[in-house]
Formats: sequence, C-alpha cells, structure tokens
Amino acid sequence: MKVSIKQIGEKKDEQVIIECVAVTAEIERIQSFVLANGTILTGLFEERMYQFPLEEVYYFEAVDERVFAYTKGKSYEMKIRLYELESAFSEHYFVRCSKSFVLNLMKLESLSPALNGRFCAHMKNGEKIIISRQYVPHIKQIVLRGKA
Repeated sequence: MKVSIKQIGEKKDEQVIIECVAVTAEIERIQSFVLANGTILTGLFEERMYQFPLEEVYYFEAVDERVFAYTKGKSYEMKIRLYELESAFSEHYFVRCSKSFVLNLMKLESLSPALNGRFCAHMKNGEKIIISRQYVPHIKQIVLRGKA
C-alpha cells in the first residue's frame, strides 16, 4: 500500500482520499478511524467541563438517568442520552451491547462466553463488560466479519 501526503494552505481544504480495488473491512476501518478522528465530545469531570476526542472513548454507560463516557483514565458525564450516542456514532464502530452500555469495537480486545448465553467483552484497557444475550448475535456478526 502506498501512502502520500500533500501539504495544503488551509485547514478547511483538508481531505482524505482512499483509492482501492475493493472496499474491504480494512478499508472500512480506515474510513471509520478517519471520520471519528477529530470528533470532539464535551463532558463533565470533577465539576469542570472538558473536551476529549471520540476515538479515546472505550464505552458509554447509562447509570441512574445519567450517561458517562469512559476513556483510559477518566469518566466524563455527558449531557446526551445513550440512544442518541448509539445512533450518532454507530458508523464509528460504537454498538449497543446491553440496556446500559454502548461499546467502541475499536477498543475491544476479545470476546469470551459468559453464563446464560451472554458474552464478556474484554476491552483494551483491561475492563470487562457483559454483553446481553439479545445483542450477542449482532456483535459476533460484526466481529467475525472482521469489521472491528
């Protein structure tokens, strides 16, 4: 694969062009990474508002009507509903895995079976998240197709 970089004068003219023989899972991952890169979220951490990049998020969790974004070292309270995050970032490999969680499949290390038809998602930061039975087939399909 050949990579070219061309410097331009203005940020508004920046673009990424992918030229390929076929659109494979690898090409789709590159596209998702490029689209997610630069997406900035805003959240509350220790009574202060912070901005952080979408690609740093391991998962979103809903707890008692509040939604949190978890990065490697922090959890930010978000002012948005979980279903809105799921919808907004589904093309960036964020998928619902239970009533309370939306995972970033780009931060998924592995899957393993758990009890009663559930699975356990092992994240790259060492955390484990249970995938509910109803979401297992969809997540396995995505992961086995090589889209994660």
